[in-house]
Amino acid sequence: MSQNVIWFENLRMTDVESVGGKNASLGEMISQLTEKGVRVPTGFATTAEAYRTFLAHNGLSERISQALAALDVDDVTELARVGKEIRQWILETPFPAALDADIETAWNKMVADAGSDQISVAVRSSATAEDLPDASFAGQQETFLNINGLENVKEAMRHVFASLYNDRAISYRVHKGFAHDIVALSAGVQRMVRSDSGAAGVMFSIDTESGFEDVVFVTASYGLGETVVQGAVNPDEFYVHKPTLRAGKPAILRKTMGSKLIKMTFTDSAQAGKSVQVVDVPEQERKQFSISNEEITELAKYALIIEEHYGRPMDIEWG
Repeated sequence: MSQNVIWFENLRMTDVESVGGKNASLGEMISQLTEKGVRVPTGFATTAEAYRTFLAHNGLSERISQALAALDVDDVTELARVGKEIRQWILETPFPAALDADIETAWNKMVADAGSDQISVAVRSSATAEDLPDASFAGQQETFLNINGLENVKEAMRHVFASLYNDRAISYRVHKGFAHDIVALSAGVQRMVRSDSGAAGVMFSIDTESGFEDVVFVTASYGLGETVVQGAVNPDEFYVHKPTLRAGKPAILRKTMGSKLIKMTFTDSAQAGKSVQVVDVPEQERKQFSISNEEITELAKYALIIEEHYGRPMDIEWG
């Protein structure tokens, strides 16, 4: 397959320039840690090269450059108007034929591998900028969950590409003195696990408060992990002792129950912006832990494997 699209299993951390940090890290885990028992849903990423080809297509980048050249970003009203106009141009521009065909081929392979076209994917932005330590800030991160169907996937990708020109990202680049075209975006398309009917969260291979290295800190709440990532929910919290875990003994040190008032679930619509909803958690479920001791232990083991591979403390979203 061309260099418009690369499967995660063919990516490594060294591919940051091509697919951004987020997608390179997913590729690293899928290509290197699957055989060690770490389960990461697969998928593919569009490349920075594909993004730049898309912008060069139909004179899009020239129009964007002209619109931005005359913009005073401190004029908030004008920033909002120009930003919206640029994002609309991106959403209305079809992909170049080769990129369009590559995305369709990749999507069809995902469907064939799944044995069904009723698959849900997450479409995420992953910013890439050579020699720029904070590329993720120069490009605004967008995530679309529970997307299904080729046309909806392509629409979500265009929303991802357009996110590089939201008001905050434009203003940030101008104030930092970065050229707008220094940052490119990679769109990652990844199979989703149905954590909306279970639980999800974030875990850390270190105690985030004290820096103590001998514990895994796991947070968990019902539904999709986005509520935990955004800090919109008070999750359950668990501490697991690493040396005891390595010795194969019961290793959970502490369990703290969170209020878990809300959860994010899938809707019946698989379109960007309409595919998830936030609902209240029934009172009975709030009063119990969202995951079992066995699941806490399994997650902590994954954290050990991942930390060992990367050689540094890691934060890991799980579902």
